[in-house]
Amino acid sequence: MTPLFDTHAHILSGQFDEDRTALLERLPSLGLAGMIEVGTTVDDSEAAAALADNVDYVYAAVGVHPQEAKDAPTDYIERIEALAVRPKVLAVGEIGLDYHYEISPRGVQRRVFSEQLALAGRLGLPAAIHMRDATQDTLSILREHKGVRGVMHCYSGSAETAEILADMGFYISFTGSVTFKNARKTAEAAAAVPLSRIMAETDCPYLSPEPVRGRRNDPSNVRHVLQKLAEIKGVPFEDMCRINIENAKGLYHKL
Repeated sequence: MTPLFDTHAHILSGQFDEDRTALLERLPSLGLAGMIEVGTTVDDSEAAAALADNVDYVYAAVGVHPQEAKDAPTDYIERIEALAVRPKVLAVGEIGLDYHYEISPRGVQRRVFSEQLALAGRLGLPAAIHMRDATQDTLSILREHKGVRGVMHCYSGSAETAEILADMGFYISFTGSVTFKNARKTAEAAAAVPLSRIMAETDCPYLSPEPVRGRRNDPSNVRHVLQKLAEIKGVPFEDMCRINIENAKGLYHKL
């Protein structure tokens, strides 16, 4: 069975409360060789790091999501840093900007994003970045932290922006949305990203890909994302799975 790797998951979501343990036990039999559980708050990040400690194939990223920025505790950087130095914590994330919902004020989002990028730079870790309806501000802040590498998670921007980000050294990660029938823009972006910069994720429990759209997503469904990316890039499925893992290892030096 071709090994699969889910580069961004939220299996600690409440949607998995009833069967999380059973699912984690079953996933390797479905081909999953590894996954990254990504924090969105300090408490969530602590739980992600603990999960990584307890499950062999699980790794973690720790950070404060832009929608949660307004509620970040005053000592959040110190607490995230304490988690980030643990052996199976691969990145600072999920961090970034989200101007679609604006649950946190834009100024607060920008400050918290910049502070966490600075932390990633100090620790020599990559960042897992959320960008929604905030392209120019995201690019501007990333350029202020030129030494930080990372991945643009759940990419939904244009092909032109994807090329700019790839030229800046960032990886571009696609979710089940690339499989949607009306996802022409996302497919065009995937086509524009070099194979050396592309990755796949589920962002589960959200964004279930075709042919399981409408059901709860889980890390095994990264298979469908990889199949679509293989089709777009014109490479065999097995090669796309290998490239995804190689690129993850290229970004996350603790893997």
